[in-house]
Amino acid sequence: MFNDLMRLLKGPEPPHRPDLRLSVAVLLLEAARQDDTFDPGERTVIETLLTRRFNLVPTECALLMAAGEKTTAYIVGLYSHTSEVTGQMTPDDRLALVEMLWEVAYADGVLDPEEDLLVRRVARLIYVTDRDRVLARQRVAARMGQRQA
Repeated sequence: MFNDLMRLLKGPEPPHRPDLRLSVAVLLLEAARQDDTFDPGERTVIETLLTRRFNLVPTECALLMAAGEKTTAYIVGLYSHTSEVTGQMTPDDRLALVEMLWEVAYADGVLDPEEDLLVRRVARLIYVTDRDRVLARQRVAARMGQRQA
């Protein structure tokens, strides 16, 4: 009880600032969850993307995925994650992230309108132009053999 009282007197703890790897994982996981399903194909794509982007070994990727899933369970907004991306990634890296988001969105073979909306929102928040976002979508769709809607 004394510890609870001391915590109240100290005030709230400052919010934890996410690191870049966690922010990218959260954004990819959010893209996968936009259609209310998170299937094994989407999980595999995300794990592959994270492993490749951050040169992770399987155990590191598993830990990052677990941390990302825990974070997305309580996520209120994307701003802290997109600002982390904007602050630490080059414009080319941010464009590559948009391509990663499209890969997740197309992973189940269907582009849900909610997935499309999330990629648009994230691209805008990380300062990727509409033109570059659309071109990224076209590149990913062509690579994955998807039909453009």
